[in-house]
Amino acid sequence: MQTRTKWCLLALGFGLGLSQYRSHTLSRHGDGTIVHLFEWRWSDIADECERYLAPNGFQGVQISPPSEHIVVSKPHRPWWERYQPVSYNLCSRSGTEGELRDMISRCNDVGVKIYADVVINHMCAADAGEGGRSTRGSYFNASREEFPSVPYSAADFNDDKCTSGSGNIENYQDIYQVRNCRLLGLLDLAQEKEHVRGKIVDYLNALVDMGVAGFHVDACKHMWPKDLKVIYGRLHNLNPKWFPEGSRPLVYQEVIDLGDEPIKASEFYTLGLVTEFKYGAMLGSVFRKWNGYKLSYLRTWGEGWGLMPSDRALVFVDNHDNQRGHGAGGASILTFWEPRPYRAAVAFMLAHPYGMSRVMSSYRWDRHVVNGQDENDWVGPPSYPDGSTKPVPINPDGSCGDRWVCEHRWPQIRNMVTFRRIVSGQPLCNWWDNRSNQIAFGRGDRGFIVINNDDCCLDVSLSTGLAAGTYCDVISGQKRDGKCTGKQITVDNRGRAHFIISSTDQDPLVAIHTHSKL
Repeated sequence: MQTRTKWCLLALGFGLGLSQYRSHTLSRHGDGTIVHLFEWRWSDIADECERYLAPNGFQGVQISPPSEHIVVSKPHRPWWERYQPVSYNLCSRSGTEGELRDMISRCNDVGVKIYADVVINHMCAADAGEGGRSTRGSYFNASREEFPSVPYSAADFNDDKCTSGSGNIENYQDIYQVRNCRLLGLLDLAQEKEHVRGKIVDYLNALVDMGVAGFHVDACKHMWPKDLKVIYGRLHNLNPKWFPEGSRPLVYQEVIDLGDEPIKASEFYTLGLVTEFKYGAMLGSVFRKWNGYKLSYLRTWGEGWGLMPSDRALVFVDNHDNQRGHGAGGASILTFWEPRPYRAAVAFMLAHPYGMSRVMSSYRWDRHVVNGQDENDWVGPPSYPDGSTKPVPINPDGSCGDRWVCEHRWPQIRNMVTFRRIVSGQPLCNWWDNRSNQIAFGRGDRGFIVINNDDCCLDVSLSTGLAAGTYCDVISGQKRDGKCTGKQITVDNRGRAHFIISSTDQDPLVAIHTHSKL
């Protein structure tokens, strides 16, 4: 008991430091949950903010890149065309500038922040052709590096600084190639040039003025931190219509750092948050029980596992790249294709205090795996014959139809988003494990979670830290009309409760919190 109390006090002290960092650096964005509505149309996101995200406590939405991009072909348009811009016009596969503006306003009005995924490292690939094959019909000539709608010309790219024979990145151990050569043939912008900086800043500030709360900055590893510092420093304060005066945009930067390259995520810590790709890769290995990993080892989860400092980390179980086998993590990454362990891993992430969390919302495609590689990993979102994106239909049970997966609408994930909001700022306490794959922990006196990843039944009484009473498990059901629709958990006057979780339960976990108390 003495050791447990000491651990709680240490965690509380860490939590206070984290809160101070967030309040000063992250402009009151808090530590709620962002959902990545991957490839959703602007009008559908606006509806989702009002009908679902705001009522269920989601902090914000990461949207797909809003800038004008290439159109590869019709009707078979790949998702990655969004990452090949031809201008900074706000007309994309997701909708027009007017629809974007309306979505940002409607989401802000109900308290849901918008974080735009922005592509500023590069323009389209050198072999993307020319003409008006783009979402707004703007002329460009990729082979001649002409993008008059920006405008950019050949003088604005890094060709003269690239040292590889092909002009592409050939050696990731050479930081000059990584930052001055083309990533997969994409025309690499020279961010140190004032003209390029100015155009990028104008683009980002147009979004800030519309009301976005911040940015996911794509491919940061391929840009020099000193250039990003200048660009971020020129961003406007957030729109005072929706944010307190003087609030700054939240920036979280995509940096894949698995520890085997000279470019380190730590180079970007002073600029904003950084995507922690080791998080999903390691957590997936633990839940899969690979390499002798056990859930009990998660007692030291976070910095103790070599992850970046919690107050710098944007964490996720999967993202739009690695759920397709790209990026980082490989086969260890858990995705919606394996719903049972995936829900358990996401629940752990949302219950644990490490990092700022993001959940994924995907669409299905017909997988065709050959030699471990999915040959259909390019497939774009559900579309009409003309290649335009279909709306997201909502079924009577609250799930999505027409191949939209909508993991954020799975009741277990939705309820754990609420759990995270309720326990925000509370220390991790009352850790228990069976030295194998059964664990439990609390968050102060507000929440408690138990996970059974063993091949046998969990049957144990534990100290929860919660007040006496009857609580509804928010994994098997929830509290509704004064009753539990799933399991009931009774906490006695000593704060102890008895938990039984079969290894064959639909979801091998139980979670309770103060708002689920009858």
